[in-house]
Parts: sequence; structure tokens; C-alpha cells
Amino acid sequence: MVFSSLAFLFFFLPSVLFFYYLVPQKHLAARNGVLLAFSLFFYFYGEPRLIVLLLLSILINYVFGLLMRSPHKKAWLVLCIVINVAMLGIYKYLNFFISTANSLFGAAIPLTNIVMPIGISFYTFQALSYVIDVYRRDAWPQKNPFSLALYVSMFPQLIAGPIVRYHDVDKQIAQREHKAAVFSEGIDRFIYGLSKKVLLSNVFAQIADGIFTLPADDLTCLLAWFGAAAYTLQIYYDFSGYSDMAIGLGKMFGFRFLENFNYPYISRSVTEFWRRWHMSLSTWFRDYVYIPLGGNRCSARRHIFNLLVVWGLTDFWHGANFTFLAWGLYFGVLLIIEKYALADLLNRLPRPLTHLYALFFIVIGWVLFRSDSLSYALSYLQVMFTPSLAVDPLILEYCMRFWPYLLCGVVLSAPLYQLISKKKIYTVLSYPLMAALFVLCVMSLLNNSYNPFIYFRF
Repeated sequence: MVFSSLAFLFFFLPSVLFFYYLVPQKHLAARNGVLLAFSLFFYFYGEPRLIVLLLLSILINYVFGLLMRSPHKKAWLVLCIVINVAMLGIYKYLNFFISTANSLFGAAIPLTNIVMPIGISFYTFQALSYVIDVYRRDAWPQKNPFSLALYVSMFPQLIAGPIVRYHDVDKQIAQREHKAAVFSEGIDRFIYGLSKKVLLSNVFAQIADGIFTLPADDLTCLLAWFGAAAYTLQIYYDFSGYSDMAIGLGKMFGFRFLENFNYPYISRSVTEFWRRWHMSLSTWFRDYVYIPLGGNRCSARRHIFNLLVVWGLTDFWHGANFTFLAWGLYFGVLLIIEKYALADLLNRLPRPLTHLYALFFIVIGWVLFRSDSLSYALSYLQVMFTPSLAVDPLILEYCMRFWPYLLCGVVLSAPLYQLISKKKIYTVLSYPLMAALFVLCVMSLLNNSYNPFIYFRF
């Protein structure tokens, strides 16, 4: 079940809200129980067989959380990390390693029938966050297993984030307020995110999928750039739209989740881009991997090593494919170059130039991310850098059909909505605006029910 589905909008969400608020405010534990039950059903609906793995992950990390107060807590932490990473590795990467070994060594090891659970990367990182926070004494061990289960499996952020750190919500699980004004903000944020997904990302997906499914030999330079730009818009509105919906749903239940995107396409460098894109993942790696390794308070050689380790883990987190490895290495090298060779230059150059510089390398990176194979990605990039002034008729067709969406996509990637929402007139217009957007989303979903989120793969 996805947020942008009629089943979720008209059956699941009204049901969970009805039963949640049917319980009086003073019985918060019972409300948590309702939210937990619906969250487990939400996951069971999409992964009926693999919900056992989610429950096992919760149980394992609950036990290890209690062990973080023992004299041997460091050994227990290491074992906990090994078990979590092993579970993630088996279900997400085992077949990749087998197929790679078969290709490299001519082996004939049969692939397994393992199916990757939806959202395993997200809930594994959240569970690890809990144990590490308790180990560091940033939070107390959770004695109530149902409270920990709610933290790990809460349906707004279970499948595709944002990755919520335990110390950010542990107090909210035990005590939080439910205000009508915050609930209203949650509805607005949810509809805004839904609109980004249904009205924009799904449209850009038609362009990107149409171009990226063509053989590289059939592409022209301009068409390849147009497809890469379309995917650049698609993935932003897809993932940031999901994050907006998750944050909005959290507010409906009294939770305040941290932001996950901060208009990344206005960045003036690749470094700034990664401070604005998928911030929950970036800060997770920063706090739990990069800083413990020494961060940037070390020699240049060690700092480069730390960056490469983080980016190696980042690309593996995203998926078992050489395209992700190339994508992670690409951005890791760019960050190192910016840090040690381009920092002063980028600070001196005019803002429009640095903005174009950042967008240029970001778009190239998304080609690696989107391509089904490394060979196709390299062929696609070769076409992008083979100069040709030929205007493919497909570009004209897409522009004629989708120019309003492309214009909105470009404009709204800047903080225009953020500025407008602070104006007094917005308080008057917000209700009819959100109602109109919701109706348009429903009409679009009635015409096309297939709209999976990109980050469900992770």
C-alpha cells in the first residue's frame, strides 16, 4: 500500500485516524497501541510473508538495547551491528554477490529465492539508531517492547523514510500533545506532498521512463539531456513528496519528524547539495560512521579515507547494482575534489555560475542512479557528451504535452512555496488550494493507479 493510492486515502487513513482519536487523550498508551496495530497491518498488506523479518529485527534490537547497560556493552554493540548488517546483506545483496562471483570466476552458484523486504534499509537503520543511541547514553533503554516496535514500524516513515533517530522521538512516544492547529498543518503538508508525487513526479516519470528505455544508439545529445533533466525532477518530487507526506502524517498523530529535504537544487556545490538532499540519511552516516571514524579532524589522507568509506556505504545502502557503486564513487570523488581543490574558487565565483556547476554534476550523477546497468549508463553519458544540434521530435512532443508540469517542476524546486506559505493571504487561500489539489490528485489516481515510489526499492 502506498500513500498515493485510493485504498490508503479513503480506507486505511480514515480508519486509523478514527480509531486513534476514538481513544481519549489521557490514554496515550492505548493510542500508541492502535497506531502500532495499524502500522503492522500496513506492512503486512504489502509484505505478508516478510513481516516476520520486521518483527524479528524489532525483537533482536530490543534485547540488545537492554544489554547496553551491561559492563560488556561494547561487545554487545558490535554483535548487534554485525547481526543487523548480516540480515540486511543476506536479503538485499546475497544474490548480487553470487551473480558477481559467477561473472568474475566463471562459477555456477545458483541464485537464492530470497525476496528483498520493502523498506528493509530504512527500518534496519532506525533499529541501529536506537541501539547506538542507548549505547552512547543519548537515550534510555526502552523497557516496553511495544513502544520500540512503534518507533521502528510506524507506518508514516516505515517504507521510505525519513530515517527517524530514536533520540528525536523517544520522548514523543511516551508523551505528546495533539493540537487541532498541528493536525491541520499535517493535512496541508500531506496534500502538498501527495501533489508533488501524483501531479508532478508521475508526469516526469512518463518522460524519463520513455527516454531511458530507448537504446542508447537511438538517443540524440539533446534527448539524452532532456531525459536526464526529467529524471532529476522526477526523483526529487517523488522522494521529497513522500517525505512531506510522512511528516504530515506524523503531525496528525502528534509526532514531529525532522525535515528530509531543503530545496537541494538551489545548491551552489555538490557538498551543499548533499547537505540538503535526503538529510536524514546524510546525518545518519555523519553521526554514526563519519564522525566516529574521525570526520575531518585528522590528516588529509585519513579524511579522504573517511569520505570514501561513507560513500561506499551510502551506495551499498541504496542497492545491489554496479550503477549504485559508480554513483557513490562519483559523488565521493567530487566531494573530495571540492574540499581540497575547488573550495576557494567556488566561493569567489558568481552565484549563477556555481549553481549551474552544481546542477551539471548532479544531473550526470542521476544518470548513473537511474540506469539499469553500468554499460547503459556509460553509453547514455557518451551520447550526452557527443555534440549534436539535432532536435529529436520526441522532445517537442513531450514539451507540447507537459510544458505546464515542467514549468511548475522547475519553479517549485526553489523555495517559492516556503515564501508564499508565510504570507497572510496564504491562510485564506490554503483551504481552497489544498482542496483543489486533493481533488486533482484523486482524479489523476482514478485515471492511473500505478505510481510506485522510487525509494520503495531501498
